[in-house]
Amino acid sequence: MSQQATPARPTRRGRLARIVPLLIAVWLVLEIWLVTVVAGWVGWFLTLVLLLAGVFLGGTVIKRAGARAFRAAVELSKDPQSAQPQTGTSMTVLAGVLLILPGFLSDLLAATLLLPPTRAVWRAVARRLTGSVLRSTAPVGADRFADAMRLQEQLRIHRPDGKIVQGEVVDPPAGPKGPDTEYRPPIAP
Repeated sequence: MSQQATPARPTRRGRLARIVPLLIAVWLVLEIWLVTVVAGWVGWFLTLVLLLAGVFLGGTVIKRAGARAFRAAVELSKDPQSAQPQTGTSMTVLAGVLLILPGFLSDLLAATLLLPPTRAVWRAVARRLTGSVLRSTAPVGADRFADAMRLQEQLRIHRPDGKIVQGEVVDPPAGPKGPDTEYRPPIAP
């Protein structure tokens, strides 16, 4: 006699993991439909030119966002106490990626991420979403996104504006109070 193995019960996926593939499929169908509608109005050649212009514009947006973030990082390294305004790089890069994706619906969404009034709305939505995830009472391991957000909060290194900075206090040795003339190696980064 052979033994039949009982089938293992599949692990239950979260609601988001079940909905995301459906949303992506609907998004793709809408993009294809919109491209065909626009091509019917203005012709296939002009539609192709518009899609290629979106790719180049998206690359330019990403390049400028990276340069702005680099300048902000250099300025912050020169003067860590300066109050740097947020550069909004993540939303700008996301807008650039959406512009690079072929389709007019993604280009419209990218435009809402680039315009200041709608960018503020997207920023508020993102803060609300991440705040609800951080306050989530889901047990550790149940929601991967919540776990990643909690880990990011735990690993964040805070600036010296009253928040905790990990370090060690070293007291100088008690000795003569004369000039310090002994060799000290340079501090390596």
